Amino acid sequence: MASGAAAAPAQAEPDWLIGGRDSAKQRGSELELPTDKVKGWEFSDLSALDFDAYTDAVARVDGLARLDGGGDDGDQPKGPVVMPLAEAAARRPELVREWLGTVVGPTDSFTARNAARWRDGVLVYVPSGCHLEQPLRLEISAEHGEEVHWRTLVVLEQGAEAEIWEHYGSAGEALFNGVVEIVVGDGANLRYVCEQDLSDRSWIFATQRGVVGRDATLEWVALGFGSARGRIRMETKLAGRGSSAKVTGAYAGMGSQHLDYDTLQEHAAEDTVSDLAFRGVLAGDATAVWRGMIRVDQGAQRTDAFQESRNLLLSTSAHADAIPGLEIEADDVRCTHAAAVAQVDSEQLYYLRSHGLPEAEAKRLVIEGFLEELVERAHAGPIREALSQELEQRLQLLLATA
Repeated sequence: MASGAAAAPAQAEPDWLIGGRDSAKQRGSELELPTDKVKGWEFSDLSALDFDAYTDAVARVDGLARLDGGGDDGDQPKGPVVMPLAEAAARRPELVREWLGTVVGPTDSFTARNAARWRDGVLVYVPSGCHLEQPLRLEISAEHGEEVHWRTLVVLEQGAEAEIWEHYGSAGEALFNGVVEIVVGDGANLRYVCEQDLSDRSWIFATQRGVVGRDATLEWVALGFGSARGRIRMETKLAGRGSSAKVTGAYAGMGSQHLDYDTLQEHAAEDTVSDLAFRGVLAGDATAVWRGMIRVDQGAQRTDAFQESRNLLLSTSAHADAIPGLEIEADDVRCTHAAAVAQVDSEQLYYLRSHGLPEAEAKRLVIEGFLEELVERAHAGPIREALSQELEQRLQLLLATA
């Protein structure tokens, strides 16, 4: 794929993929757009959403360092595979057909629309015992007036390891509808970052789900800075005994932005651990909602799960809702949650100002301390450094408009 250019399928699509698209299209025709009466969509006002205002397009992609896995097409890859998803469907059909749609199916209007309409995305496949030697960082963007359906498929086989960062952006008003499917095999280790920094006039809808195998680990970081409205659904299923997931989220809104995150930590096996922490900073008239659920399935004994959401409001007109929840069907578990929404602490500001700091500098330090806890959760190395830098840049922008 040429850097910064739109990609197009190089070969005709296989019959199985065409059939899958047709099924998703039929499913989509049977589904209506959710209203605020539908559970999970209470805070999502879709009344202004007009699909006809956008033109179907293929995302522009930078940073895709292609790997073909070695061996002949159709053979089991000997090494990692990284390539556009449409190309992979033709060249590595055995991989795409086995995994595509198995983690996220066409269950609502947006996932069905994505399944029917996606034209490209990325496949990252790492065979058993292999490592993706260099972190993969993708810049995925849409132009003004475009509707982009992006599809990410990440599969790590037993004992594999990879680090992936996806950044979504747009030049002007756009509609971004993404699906991310993650499979972390037994004993594998994935670090995945998804950052959305769309134009503040854009819509974003995303359904992202990871399935984590026995003794495997998933470190997942979500950053939400852009868009006007939309909703992002993040689900983690701890499917194998001894699996673990650490999910870290940060969002920062200003103006009239509305940021909506819905998270699920599903414990489906014994001796699993999940740890989720979200932080939000809102200025101007921005609003945000985080709704989190810890679900412990029957038989998932010795589950250890934690979730928290904390929000800092920089203006009296900003608003945040934090809604944690528990659904527990096992009796030997430890599940806790916490949520808070507050203005900048006046006592902290007074303390810093009494030591000679100007008000603006004191406020900045308080907010930096609030966000630094998230940075420290990230894996030491490139992810932590990049996360710190991204949060600092966004904070400077918020403070300039607050």
